[in-house]
Amino acid sequence: MKLNGRRESSNVDDRRGKASGIAGIGGLGIGGIIIYLLFTWMSGGDMSQAVQSVAEQQMGNVTTQSNNGREFTAEEQELAKFSSQILAGTEDVWTEVFRGMGKEYVPPKMVLYTGSVRTGCGNGQASMGPFYCSADQCLYIDLSFFTSMKKQLGADGDFAYAYVIAHEVGHHVEYLLGILDKAHSQMSKLSKAEANKVSVRTELLADFYAGVWAYHDNKRFQSLEDGDIEEAINCAHVIGDNYLQEKAQGYSMPESFTHGTSAQRMKWLKLGLTTGDMSKGNTFSLSDSEL
Repeated sequence: MKLNGRRESSNVDDRRGKASGIAGIGGLGIGGIIIYLLFTWMSGGDMSQAVQSVAEQQMGNVTTQSNNGREFTAEEQELAKFSSQILAGTEDVWTEVFRGMGKEYVPPKMVLYTGSVRTGCGNGQASMGPFYCSADQCLYIDLSFFTSMKKQLGADGDFAYAYVIAHEVGHHVEYLLGILDKAHSQMSKLSKAEANKVSVRTELLADFYAGVWAYHDNKRFQSLEDGDIEEAINCAHVIGDNYLQEKAQGYSMPESFTHGTSAQRMKWLKLGLTTGDMSKGNTFSLSDSEL
């Protein structure tokens, strides 16, 4: 991505090096399923229990040590700057898109942290990946997640990382439009399997919104370079529920899917990327087979 000269967001709360608390998060994250499932798989844990735990978005009683006072590498600082520039890009785009809908866009805050963090949704942990908490309208990112993406999944590149951030901002867009609260209310009244289907629609819509952002960001700043779209599409592929479960245990369990299959995630990201049209984000009005 071409970001030279792009501004950084003022809505960044840098808490890196200030780990605390126990894990157990109720927010929505693009990456939580990745690290936890792969960790469980590599450590010989019970995969069925791991999938259930991720679906419920609970980690339970995991402590971390504080890294107060440690110095950050040049790579870490560059990732922090990059994340701030991407957040600024989402602010510019969504302010304009919302204005076009006759609405006001109130941007979220991005919290950078190390290890664990206290949020409006409870205590979060880095192993759950980036996540959005509607209770405090913040998205939370431990920047080490990007290294994990590269090493464990082969998902690398600046636009792949931008997609991760834009997806979490997509959940904030859902919140501002009233979609997220409605989905949460619906999920609370359903069986686990049926609630998972609602979760999938929510996640695919956030993928679509990430694509919509990229479409308008490129139109406004000419930010995309050769290979960028392929980076994001590859990322969407390797974070599909079926891909991760098959990689971890040799088979997938569709009833446990909470984020969508690789094909679905790529489809909705591509749709946003190629059209930039908010009216096409209709994941909640289609049948399961149409998703």
